[in-house]
Amino acid sequence: MEEKEMETKRIIPNQAGYKQAGDLLANGGIVAMPTETVYGLAASAYDDAAIARVFAAKGRPQDNPLIVHIADLSMLPWVTSQVSEQAKRCAEAFWPGPFTMVLPKGERIADSVCAGLDSVGVRMPSSQIARELIRAAGLPLAAPSANRSGLPSPISADHVLRDLDGSIDAVLMGPRCEVGVESTVISLTAHPPRLLRPGAVTLEQLKTVLPDIEVDPAVLDRPKEGEQVASPGMKYKHYAPKATLIMVEGDREQYCRYVNEQADGVAVCFKEDVDRLGVPVYCYGASDDGRTQAYALFEVLRRLDEDRIEKAYLHAPGQTGVSLAVYNRAIRSCGYRKVVL
Repeated sequence: MEEKEMETKRIIPNQAGYKQAGDLLANGGIVAMPTETVYGLAASAYDDAAIARVFAAKGRPQDNPLIVHIADLSMLPWVTSQVSEQAKRCAEAFWPGPFTMVLPKGERIADSVCAGLDSVGVRMPSSQIARELIRAAGLPLAAPSANRSGLPSPISADHVLRDLDGSIDAVLMGPRCEVGVESTVISLTAHPPRLLRPGAVTLEQLKTVLPDIEVDPAVLDRPKEGEQVASPGMKYKHYAPKATLIMVEGDREQYCRYVNEQADGVAVCFKEDVDRLGVPVYCYGASDDGRTQAYALFEVLRRLDEDRIEKAYLHAPGQTGVSLAVYNRAIRSCGYRKVVL
């Protein structure tokens, strides 16, 4: 058995637990915390040394920026140098919730949080546990997903411990995450505003507040070689199981016929596909319900590894509503391998 580098504390999210975890963070520690989206690996957004520990624990590339989490609007000036009218409207519409804005970087934010950019992503999670921890620490917390870089994101404390036990100071042992995919990210430093990463706050909802918002090409396709990115989840192969995963675009009949003809893998499919498939199935929700897809996707991808699956064919979700976020994660999980029927 591999020897652990350190003891990772399991902390219960109560008054004493928040103080214990908050003290760790205030003193350069790194603590995994639940949010409504996925579990995050938190550190002080002011502390370059603590941020370096986050990158090391995850094996995360240094040019991939982090998102800073705040507990309430009074903390926003601690993170950004400018709060525009657009930012105020977006905060009123979508905070607290699974929504991140890229804004001008504040002076105190560690340079390593922003990967050399002069902007910073900031969000106010709707998770009461996350906000209580931020208050206990007395600091804005930079927090990428609490997993080894490139693997499926963690949606439970158990997932965190499978990846990072022995590499981080503590895990706040909260519930399973409600959303299941990371927050929507928009840039308000771009003109017009730009959607960088889709999430549970949908493009359709964003357009009610920002009618001129544009979708970054990297949402659906591989980013350009050498391109500097302003949001996590844009540049690298992400969210991927060890299995070879192939996205298959087509209707139910086309998908099922194609997968049945392959006979060399399993199906990552919708519940409506199950009865037509002659291979083992891993269902990730209903074809017309992006929220059930988002809730199940990373759990299913982790199950592929637990079951030592070598190859899987994923039925492509749609590209509207929350399904756009699922498509964005799925195409990266597949390493951009895709069959169009």
